[in-house]
Amino acid sequence: MKKNHIYLLAVLMLMCCTNFYSQKNKRSKKNKTETTNSQSSPSSKIDSVSYAIGISIAKSFETEFPEIKLDQFMNGLSSKLSKEEEPIMNDTDAQKIVENYFKSKRDASMNQEKEKYSSIIKEGEDFLKMNAKRKNIITLASGLQYEILTKGKGDKPGPTDKVEAHYHGTLLDGTVFDSSVDRGTPISLAVNGVIKGWTEALQLMPAGSKWKLFIPYNLAYGERGAGALIKPYSTLIFEVELISIN
Repeated sequence: MKKNHIYLLAVLMLMCCTNFYSQKNKRSKKNKTETTNSQSSPSSKIDSVSYAIGISIAKSFETEFPEIKLDQFMNGLSSKLSKEEEPIMNDTDAQKIVENYFKSKRDASMNQEKEKYSSIIKEGEDFLKMNAKRKNIITLASGLQYEILTKGKGDKPGPTDKVEAHYHGTLLDGTVFDSSVDRGTPISLAVNGVIKGWTEALQLMPAGSKWKLFIPYNLAYGERGAGALIKPYSTLIFEVELISIN
């Protein structure tokens, strides 16, 4: 769940509830003994829209934030809107509490997801650890590894340059997931418009070079994966030939 989505829901609910509290306070001041119906039927178009938004927001909370304590939510809402009582926390503290809560939920969800793909993560880590021991492998601080197959003599591209390149991408088991070499047509791409491992490697490659890249998941497609073959947290191997800088 995205934090901004929850904020939007809360803001919309605030908008819907503002009118409710305003009308309720007016009725209370007019006649405190009068019994009112909080479920009064909408009497205008904007009333209907407001009520419908309330239903929509409630449905979103029901599916995305079922653990919400409605009484405390309404207490916070009332204390912020009412001039008769002071909120027990200021805006900064409230925002920090919300941010920390949803961060913890995101972290927990990510940890569960990583546990689901733990075998893929371990396979990649073990591979890179053993691969780093090979004679011609260079390991960078980022974790990216490469082997120089052909030394180029041209210029090195910058992050905003466009280049023409050939590539052949495989999984650790040798499965080919994409290959311009197999298609017989090189591609033109922006150095800063590809996965992080490519962006880092391309800026180190003189034109005319051909390198074999070993890219850990955090510099590839991360927890998302890509397409049908690249699963989340996959370590990838590419042979990349930098033909020219455009």
